[in-house]
Parts: sequence; structure tokens; C-alpha cells
Amino acid sequence: MGGDQEEWILMATARSPTNIAVIKYWGKRDETLILPVNDSVSVTLDPDHLSATTTVAVSPRFSSDRMWLNGKEISLSGGRFQSCLREIRSRAEEVEDEKKGIRIRKEDWGRLHVHIASYNNFPTAAGLASSAAGFACLVFSLSKLMNVKEELGPLSAIARQGSGSACRSLYGGFVKWQMGNAPDGSDSIAVQLTSESHWDDLVIVIAVVSSRQKETSSTTGMRETVETSALLQYRTKVVVPSRILQMEEAIRSRDFETFAKLTCADSNQFHAVCLDTSPPIFYMNDTSHRHDYQSCRKMEPF
Repeated sequence: MGGDQEEWILMATARSPTNIAVIKYWGKRDETLILPVNDSVSVTLDPDHLSATTTVAVSPRFSSDRMWLNGKEISLSGGRFQSCLREIRSRAEEVEDEKKGIRIRKEDWGRLHVHIASYNNFPTAAGLASSAAGFACLVFSLSKLMNVKEELGPLSAIARQGSGSACRSLYGGFVKWQMGNAPDGSDSIAVQLTSESHWDDLVIVIAVVSSRQKETSSTTGMRETVETSALLQYRTKVVVPSRILQMEEAIRSRDFETFAKLTCADSNQFHAVCLDTSPPIFYMNDTSHRHDYQSCRKMEPF
């Protein structure tokens, strides 16, 4: 490992958008690997409006891994952060910066520590998939810093271990998260269905009616739903497989009427599954409930 031990520092910055599921992911068959009980489809939003920006830095001066979110230091002791760091470090390659006289060998990455600074330009934990953007950005920026050669597909499997829907935020446009069947989760990855330019006249409006954090976290809610909801079992086995095929066709053909009906139907069933959970989970407040009902009665393209 070359360079002045007291001076050098290497950094990488990335920005990842959040995504909104039109066919929902809700429920895990494996809590540790974050493997879903069904496929899901999402649309990636404009990073200029809803995104996470993350800068990662490495230096021999750093004595431990540390992270700051929106200017406040947070703990990296959680298993999900450690899983992402471990997986990226295991794939790290040699990095050389001739201008700075730095050479980091593959074996050096296990001894070096990173500092991570991430910023969301939208409310955290308020139902806008902040963890999806955050973990996608974390994994991508770390992969650039450590010269990881993996394509986005395998990287999405690493991001998934931080937050399930993070795998979808590595791509623009419409994205499908394939639930996969392998016990190790190797085939549970995101694939891009269409590019961001495929349906460029589709406008998505996000109205934040409350920036308060959810009373029930997604992790807790999913666990309780899997354990107690009979409706979830019907949804995953009967409803979602055919609905996914219909949604893919609607997206390919830019059929807004079908797209809107499927999106509303799946949103309604998601909330029904939450109500079918014991104890019931409520994610809609009075304002969102009233406007969701009105918008689903009549959705028209701009």
C-alpha cells in the first residue's frame, strides 16, 4: 500500500434515485438475505427531485468505519450495513492513483476503513423508499471506490441485502425485481424492463402529505404480515404472477389506462394485506386515504 500514510485520501461520489413500486414488494421468505415472497415492478423517479447522494472515502488515517446521514452520525453496527460492506470488500480490486502516488492492493481493502456521508433530498422513513435510494447509492459508490468489476445485476443482489427495494434503484426506467428461487439469493436480482426514455411523457407527481416517520417500520410490518395474513398467501400465489405479466405488457405498449388500473388495484391490495395483518397496520392517513380514493376513480395521462 503506497502513498504518504498521513496524507492521502481517495473518494467516490454517486447519486441514486428512489423508486415507486407499481406491483408491490411486501413480505420476505428469508429475513437475513432479504428474499421476497413475490416479484415486483417499479418505476425509478427523477434523481433531481428524489434521490440520495453519497460520498465514500478511504484513508489509512481512518481508525474505523463511520457514516453520517443528513449530517448526523449513525451507527454502522447493523447487520445490513455490514453485509453490504463485507460483500463489496470481498470483490474489491487493486486501485492505483499515479498522480497521488497511491496503490491499494486487493488484500489491503480488508485493513482499510471507510467514511460515508449520505444525504437524502426528501424525508427519511416517510414512505418514499429512502432506504432504497440510500443503499443503492452506498453499494454503487463503494463499488466505484474499490474498483469492483461487477455488473449492475450482481451489484443489485448486494444492495438488496441492505434494503430489498434498493436493488431496483440501480436502474432507471421501469425495473423488475425477480424473487428468484436459489437458497443463497444469487438469482434474486433486479432487471431493467425499459429505459428511462421509453415512456418519457409519463409524469409522476409525488405529494408529501406528511413527513413523519412511519409508525410501523417496513421490516416489522412485513414480518408480521408474513406470520399472520392469509390474504398475503393468496396474493403471492394467485394474484401477483398474472398481474406482473399484465403490467409488463402495459409498460411495453405504454397503455396508460391498464397501467393505472393495475397500479391502483395493487396499491389497494397492499393496504388490504396490511389490514389483514394482526395487529392491523395503517400506512394511510386521512388525507392520503381521501385523495387515493379520488385518484383511483379516475386516472388520466397528462
